[in-house]
Amino acid sequence: MNQDAHQKVKPSHLKRNAYLYVRQSTLRQVLENTESTQRQYALRQQAVALGWPLDRVIVIDTDLGQSGASAVDREGFQRLVTEVSLARAGIVLGLEVSRLARNSMDWHRLLEICALTDTLILDEDGVYDPAHFNDRLLLGLKGTMSEAELHVLRARLQEGIRNKARRGELFVRPAMGFVYNADGRLVIDPDQQVQQSVRVLFETFRRTGSAMATVKFFARQGLQFPRRVHTGPNKGDTVWAGLEHSRVLRILHNPRYTGAFVYGRTHTRKTVDGDCVIERVPQEEWEVLIREKHAGYIDWDEYERNQRHLRDNCQARGADRRKSPAREGPALLQGLLICGCCGKRMTVRYHSRRGQLSPDYVCQREGIEHGEPVCQHIPGSGIDEAIGNILVEAVTPVTLEVALAVQQELQSRLEEADRLRQQQVERSRYEAELARRRYLRVDPDNRLVADSLEADWNARLKMLAEAQELCERQREQDRILVTDQQRAAILSLANRFPQLWRNPATPDRERKRMVRLLLEDVTLLRGENITLYLRFKGGAHRTIQLPLPLRSWEQRQTSKEAVTEIDHLLDLYTYPEIAFKLNEAGMSSGEGKPFTARIVARIQRSYQLTPRYDRLRKAGMLTVDEMAAVLGIGAQRVKIWNRHGLIRSHAYNGKNDCLYEHPGTNPPRKAMGVKLSKRRSAGQLLAQGAMEVQYEA
Repeated sequence: MNQDAHQKVKPSHLKRNAYLYVRQSTLRQVLENTESTQRQYALRQQAVALGWPLDRVIVIDTDLGQSGASAVDREGFQRLVTEVSLARAGIVLGLEVSRLARNSMDWHRLLEICALTDTLILDEDGVYDPAHFNDRLLLGLKGTMSEAELHVLRARLQEGIRNKARRGELFVRPAMGFVYNADGRLVIDPDQQVQQSVRVLFETFRRTGSAMATVKFFARQGLQFPRRVHTGPNKGDTVWAGLEHSRVLRILHNPRYTGAFVYGRTHTRKTVDGDCVIERVPQEEWEVLIREKHAGYIDWDEYERNQRHLRDNCQARGADRRKSPAREGPALLQGLLICGCCGKRMTVRYHSRRGQLSPDYVCQREGIEHGEPVCQHIPGSGIDEAIGNILVEAVTPVTLEVALAVQQELQSRLEEADRLRQQQVERSRYEAELARRRYLRVDPDNRLVADSLEADWNARLKMLAEAQELCERQREQDRILVTDQQRAAILSLANRFPQLWRNPATPDRERKRMVRLLLEDVTLLRGENITLYLRFKGGAHRTIQLPLPLRSWEQRQTSKEAVTEIDHLLDLYTYPEIAFKLNEAGMSSGEGKPFTARIVARIQRSYQLTPRYDRLRKAGMLTVDEMAAVLGIGAQRVKIWNRHGLIRSHAYNGKNDCLYEHPGTNPPRKAMGVKLSKRRSAGQLLAQGAMEVQYEA
């Protein structure tokens, strides 16, 4: 150590700790390049030579295997910066500048903090004081050269990788379902169960058009999907577990399953806070694309169809929202409607009407994006009904062929799933047999190993029993699923399709799937009428006109037939009696509810029908007071005579209020001494020509 170095070390520095920072860029360097690691640890002796006791030389080596390109993931470097900032470090030791940082921002930040806290820096060339201009200049140049060195190394490495990729010789981690053979060529995995699982995944997505539906199919059938372990002691092993939605998407987006070699599908970009963000690169910007490089599971055309399906299924906002797969909800054209005014996709808005969900088709993209008014807003019930009628008309002639295809597809699907479950049983049986042989080969006296192998054997036997039970149970369910009666029902679908389509028990999702098999999209335009432009699969098209839907109040309006009937019945009956008559005839109100006296009264007022009271008065009926004056008795006596049938009355409401018929030229009169039990009705008295009544004093 030269004299200049000792002159820079002051007692104030020696009062603080010395920090030795040790780093290697990769774990491979840690294991193989041990010479560099030893040289870095040897710097402790230089700190001791400068005056620091060995117990106060703190070694920070938690960043072994970490790159110096950034300080984000380097816990040790961040700790070092913290200690320097708190003025706990008298000197920082590093073999060279590149060990501390290869990034100018991180390096100069460390220099600035060291200058502020009077902390020295030591490397193989000597001791530097960042507070001195010459030392700061020299350290800055070293940092720049270190960053440039990193750039050159990285550029050479990347160019070598690109050259191998252009030739299709770059070794990349194989996707599930592929392995490298002895010649280093990528081939389909020889494991039949792995092959079949991947093929079933693509077949299920081809049939359903939905990644989530694929996951549900595997779960419903009790099927597992392989996954390769990439880290840990079991690296390279294949494990089996339930299929996940994210795994389905990764497989569908991976062009390697077409047999193509691809390089440059993603791009890594650094953010302001130092994190790395992986971004997808459009297909036209991929650096390397070599089709038919090796065997695949699907062809390139199917891969592109899958990408279109996935884009259409995307639920992103704005312009990225496209045609979506069939989902829950009664809206038949959900995801298929295009606005005839602006050309954007229309969305669905549900509301409750009469206890059921009713769809509205809305074009609100401009409203969401720019605050503009809603472009179009149309109730969807009438539109869905018209589309359903067209579907029934179009499908019925070919339904028998479709039914046969459905039957065959169901059977093949069940057989394929059963083969996969059988392969799972075979794999479990092999693993159990392997565990048994391992247990039998061990020395019985070595109980520590024997017990472990026995436990593993028992676990494998349990897994085998569960796989066999699952296979038998699912096979029994599949046997029940496709019975002879169900086959006959499928074959009779041609004659019963309209009934099945209109059956309330038919799920909405199935109706939507059938619509998507027939229609590409539907353009909707609202004017004096509703115009629907239907574009069928295959290029055919059709235009239909529909009347404008009724307004909300019009939909709740009572039918003209019911109003006419109420007008007729008001001549003869009260409100409760009219409600009973209408319900007996099977009529209902505008809201779909049974008639009540209150509803009948409200309809009479709303439609300005002549009340029953006015009708009776117009017919010459008398009030109770008027009747009392005609008979020469009290009003209460009129009611008593009416109750005894001596005079005739007609009720005009549900409260027993009445109007009375005029008694004519021969009205009833009082009769003294006639007992109540011997009174006679008005009809009897009139028949006898006598009008005697009991008089009560």
